[in-house]
Amino acid sequence: MAGHSHWAGIKHKKGRADKERSKIFSKLSREITVAAKLGDKDPDMNPRLRTAIQAAKQSNMPKDNISRAISKSEMSGDKNYENLRYEGFGSSNVAFIIETLTDNKNRSASSIRTVLQKNGGRLGETGSAAHMFNNCGIIQFEKNKINEEEAFEIAINAGAEDCKNLENNFEIITEKEDFYKVKTELEKKIDTFSYFAIEWRPINYVDLNKDQSEKILETLNALEELDDVQNIFTNANLEKIQI
Repeated sequence: MAGHSHWAGIKHKKGRADKERSKIFSKLSREITVAAKLGDKDPDMNPRLRTAIQAAKQSNMPKDNISRAISKSEMSGDKNYENLRYEGFGSSNVAFIIETLTDNKNRSASSIRTVLQKNGGRLGETGSAAHMFNNCGIIQFEKNKINEEEAFEIAINAGAEDCKNLENNFEIITEKEDFYKVKTELEKKIDTFSYFAIEWRPINYVDLNKDQSEKILETLNALEELDDVQNIFTNANLEKIQI
């Protein structure tokens, strides 16, 4: 589960082993279970669940796995997960925001702290890194899905903050609170999206040399190995990392 769309691209190009795919499915399943537990079991009535299922399908997660994850939300003895955010710094003073879905915050904090320290970083206090990012909703879709004027009109009328014309996609940026509302309105005209997520987007990026980049990639990989971690965001300029 990548919090940065280019980071997702890096991992995709490197290929996914069965172990990596299993871990991704596990994190997607957890999000589906929690979304179904907190809201309606019908995706049409629950935007968070619908978005989680769409993300699972884009990762080629089997339908049976999705159904099991929804059913799991009805088990009375199932664990209670909560969304917790951790902030910290890696080597070269690169900032990280790490989102977790966990049933044990002490375990999450300890494991994240260990990874950061082993890689020359540290766990910070709440707010230590967040001011370097904007918490916003991002929706991207291919230009052949809808014309620019109509897409932007729908988005702005639904409460979007900004609309951008990228090389291959249109990008809609929303306030975090308006993400599902804007996405639901766009879904009435667009069947599939290239990318969609609530993410922490850096206000400014940090450029790294090759050695520094490799160290940050090691940290990202180690963090993603942790079961509790759902998304990771960094202000490292991943666009310039050579694969």
